[in-house]
Amino acid sequence: MKKVLVIHGPNLNLLGKREPQIYGKTTLAQINRALENLAKKKKAKLTIRQSNLEGEIVSLIGESKNKYDGLLINPAGYTHTSVAIRDAILASGILTVEVHLSNIYSREEFRQKSLISPVAKGAVLGFGPGSYNLGLAALLDLID
Repeated sequence: MKKVLVIHGPNLNLLGKREPQIYGKTTLAQINRALENLAKKKKAKLTIRQSNLEGEIVSLIGESKNKYDGLLINPAGYTHTSVAIRDAILASGILTVEVHLSNIYSREEFRQKSLISPVAKGAVLGFGPGSYNLGLAALLDLID
């Protein structure tokens, strides 16, 4: 059975309440349920974590080597600032797909640079909560 670590970055615990005009009204719990349903259909096991703490995210990634087949990550605000998360992904060697609810390239200039994309196999963005399902489906296909 394929094993995937899903990491939701900072403030994603506020989904459904925070800036719904950008992030929509879907909650993180709803996104997680949709991911679990897809994983079940694809015969995969998910471990899902959310953290507002950069160091905790780095530790989760660092501990992923030889434990998970892939990483689905929405680094949220750390996308644009965290060399530590980027380096953890690179050091772990874990197959990674980056996801974002919004299209970061159509937003403020400071959000248009991802430090994560160069170390990820691919990125899915701009499809709202569907970005997660598309990203997971792609990651599972890559694992196969």
